[in-house]
Amino acid sequence: MGINQQIDEVTKVQAWVMAARLPTLPAAIVPVLVGTTAAVRYGYFNLSVTIVTLLVTLLIQIGTNLTNDLYDFKKGSDTEERLGPTRVTQTGLLSIKEVIAGIWITFGLAFLASLYLIQIGGWPILVIGIVSIISGILYTAGPWPLGYHGLGDLFVFIFFGLVAVMGTFYLHTGSINLFSLYVSLPVGFLVTNIIVVNNLRDIKTDRKANKKTLAVRLGRQKTCIQFTILIVGAYLIPILLWVNGMLATNLFWLPLLTLPWGGRLVRNVFQVSGTALNLTLKDTGKLHLIFGLLFAISLL
Repeated sequence: MGINQQIDEVTKVQAWVMAARLPTLPAAIVPVLVGTTAAVRYGYFNLSVTIVTLLVTLLIQIGTNLTNDLYDFKKGSDTEERLGPTRVTQTGLLSIKEVIAGIWITFGLAFLASLYLIQIGGWPILVIGIVSIISGILYTAGPWPLGYHGLGDLFVFIFFGLVAVMGTFYLHTGSINLFSLYVSLPVGFLVTNIIVVNNLRDIKTDRKANKKTLAVRLGRQKTCIQFTILIVGAYLIPILLWVNGMLATNLFWLPLLTLPWGGRLVRNVFQVSGTALNLTLKDTGKLHLIFGLLFAISLL
């Protein structure tokens, strides 16, 4: 079966599911779970806050994915030469007007849902919400898109690591502390590695499209080293928290169960390239999810 025939058989609902990029959504779920369990550790928990925060982060993630799909196509980054999964705008599965409507709807719903969180957390949550939405758009849109100037990794680390975890913690407790910062670090490290692998795979096509990601700027070898450093950092944090007495639990080792998986991924990024990195990309996302779940349990 040819690619064009496969595309012709995709329904509109399937196209929207593809556009949402379901495999990326744990990047929005894990930080909320870790931030929530960190708050529970201090005796705070609000179920409605957890549910609405999850909803908002998922909508922002989907809105960012739709924006990336649209503007990577408009800027010539997504072409028939792309090595990653099918993109709905580039293949015509959804029209530009449909994707724009989807962007407005998802970010609009995210803002409406965040009004409840603003009532709970006040102006800091308002600022976080607005900046997160604007940054999600400017990741690939606008005259100076972040992802096209080597800032994509930093954006992901800040907003899907530090901000998401500490913001969730703040919504439950009304404050932030060093513990909330420390537990956000492994989440940020591993979620950043998702974009690292994505950009590692696309170095050649991104360079051709003048998309100057950090991977394009660093080159393949240094990008693999970056991936390794982030993996090592993620596993060191739980150990350091336990050694320092900030994670006084016998379950601190739970996320370390995934260490062989992390080691295999490090080996893969050095050894494989091209479309073979699509599997590594999926496994990096799965590692982020499983590590995050185990880390959240260890915090309890």
